[in-house]
Order: sequence, then C-alpha cells, then structure tokens
Amino acid sequence: MRVIVLGASGATGKQVVRQLMKRQINTRILIRESAVLPKDIQENPLVEIAKGNINELTNDEMNNLLRDSNAVISCLGHNMTLKGLFGQPRYLVFDAVKRISETVKNKPDSKVKLILMSTTGYTNTLSGETSSMGEKIILSLVNLCLPPHRDNVKAANYLITEVGTKYETVEWVIVRPDTLVNHDDESSYEVYKSPIRSPIFNAGKTSRINVSHFMAELVKEDELWKEWQYKTPVIYNKGYSENL
Repeated sequence: MRVIVLGASGATGKQVVRQLMKRQINTRILIRESAVLPKDIQENPLVEIAKGNINELTNDEMNNLLRDSNAVISCLGHNMTLKGLFGQPRYLVFDAVKRISETVKNKPDSKVKLILMSTTGYTNTLSGETSSMGEKIILSLVNLCLPPHRDNVKAANYLITEVGTKYETVEWVIVRPDTLVNHDDESSYEVYKSPIRSPIFNAGKTSRINVSHFMAELVKEDELWKEWQYKTPVIYNKGYSENL
C-alpha cells in the first residue's frame, strides 16, 4: 500500500503522515520547495518526499506522483496571510482534486481512494442538509469575502456532483472536522453523517490528531471505508459532541 499526502507540511498534514507512519504505510508526500518538515518525517524510511506545486505539475509529473498509489489524502489549504487568502491560486484545493480525479479516471487498471479534508462550513444539500437563515446569511458572506472557503465548497461540490459514483476508479470521502484545535494525544471522537450542532452559532472542536487518525483508518480499514465512501462525515471530539 502507498498513500499520497498533499499539504503534508501543514498542521494537519503532518499529523496524517505520522499516523500513516505509525501504521507502517508507505507514504509519498508533495511539498513546496520552501516547505519545512520535522526531522521525524524527513528521516523516516517509509516517507518519500517530492517537491513542487501540484497545480504546476506536468502530466508526466502527475502520473509519476500517483504511480503505485492506493489512496490520496488532501490536507491542502490556503496560508492565513493576505497573499494566501486573496492571492493566486484562488482554487488550489479544487484544481488539485479535479486534476487528481481526472488523472485517476484515465487509469482503468487502478482504483484510488480520495480523502478530502473539508469543514463543517460546507453544507451537503444533496444529502438533505439544511442551514438556518442566520447560518445561510453568514456562510454566504464568508463565501463571498473569503476565497479559501469558496475553494473548499467548490472542491466538495465537484466530488459530489461531478465525480459522484461515475468514476469507476475514484472512490472518495469528504471529512468535515469542526473548529480545529491542536492536541498532543489522540482522544475519543464521534463521527456523524451530518452536523449535530451549528458550525456558526454552536461550533464544537475537533483536534487535528483525531482528524488524522480517522483519515488513516479510512485508508487502512476496508469496512470503515465502505461505511463512509461517497459521504461527507463530520467528526467531533467526544466531549464536544455530547455537550450540546
């Protein structure tokens, strides 16, 4: 088994790589030339490091990145700077997800699990999810004013409406944590089909290490994958799912 991790130098991406290392899973990561990785990831023999920007890869480079891979986990996101929020590329996540899906689609001999980290700010209307009027107003403003949110919504919509179950070689799960927090250790968490609390007015918390644990388990455990494939699970730290 080999897993590709995008955004591996980010706060959640690093945790994902460590979870895969813990499970002795071969991992190939793509990072920018300027990215800095912790020593434990750099020196781990299970980790293969490739450098470059995914949206600038040639077709040959993209095929090489995805060679012999069973899964792709995207933790891509925009830097919280003015340039990262409002500069190019505006659709970093969407462009990457689309290009990966189309590349894998043209490889009939290989099936790939694609796991996209999204947010509870994304409402899966096709599964029957609804938002209150107040949530709709605020999320509309966020979508209008913050390109990264618009990017996440566009990427999730693409998987649900364009890829769906039509691409025989692409299976996907969109993982939606609530407010991300940094904890050193894994803890109990709950996974739901849809949000059980308002992401705007009553947000919960989800530790990055728990998100990474869940995504690594999706890769490794076939039964868990079958449970959540083609769905948009929401993950909360257990205390926050109970204290409503």
